[in-house]
Amino acid sequence: MPAEREGQTRLDIAMVRRGLESSRERAKARILAGDVLVNGKVQSRPSFLTGEDAEIVCRGEGLAYVGRGGCKLEKAVDGRFDLRGAAALDVGASTGGFTDCLLRNGAARVYAVDVGHGQLHPSLLSDPRVVNLEGTDIRDGEALSRTVPLGGIDFCAVDVSFISLTKVLPCVLPFLKQGAVLVCLIKPQFEAGRSAVGKRGVVRDAQVHRRVLESLCAFFAGLGLTAVKLEHSPIAGGDGNIEFLTTLRYDKGSGSRGAPAASGISAACIADVVAAAHRELKG
Repeated sequence: MPAEREGQTRLDIAMVRRGLESSRERAKARILAGDVLVNGKVQSRPSFLTGEDAEIVCRGEGLAYVGRGGCKLEKAVDGRFDLRGAAALDVGASTGGFTDCLLRNGAARVYAVDVGHGQLHPSLLSDPRVVNLEGTDIRDGEALSRTVPLGGIDFCAVDVSFISLTKVLPCVLPFLKQGAVLVCLIKPQFEAGRSAVGKRGVVRDAQVHRRVLESLCAFFAGLGLTAVKLEHSPIAGGDGNIEFLTTLRYDKGSGSRGAPAASGISAACIADVVAAAHRELKG
């Protein structure tokens, strides 16, 4: 971690001092989400040193949701699902972009789970439909089950970092209803393995993207999750990584306790999705 130099301050601290965020945790969450620009350029490192005259802009203020994640989930949800009255689970809630999107689409209750503290947007903290489960690891099923009803979730959205979906999704299944829908944000940099990740943690190789998606689709099928849609995220991650969205449906009769679910996504489809992502996002 770089030490502060005279006249320079860590970006997360500078944001709090300037009144752009109420805490360093919230500032860090927005920086990591790619919501913060320094002198016109996205800066994804909370430790980045800024000068006193640096222009710091939070572009999330102009978005339809409290965080950029809402724009990503919107693409997957848009017109495809009726979330009115649904009980939803947001895994990796952070500032609450996914939670905000779920509420705007009619969810009756959203359980917002995140290992961090103090990140959820104030507008969501005061919303009675939101159950704030900050400081909660999704892998701690015992703690989660004290609040989230087992077998009671209609819709689950997952956006996690620094951990593979293969470690997270098995922990989510006990909370899902038969036929529940999941939308997962796939971040190749946390799925590909260290040797396949390039400089600054960015995966640029289309072949690596295809391999990650093929592997995950097979994994989903083994859990009894049918992949019904695969597409690229409309915007890149804060660090510049191309990300993907997969829509899954849960069938309790499949997976480890039965025959694998059909993946629903062919290798040709995966290749087309990756090609479109690289073409549109210039990864």
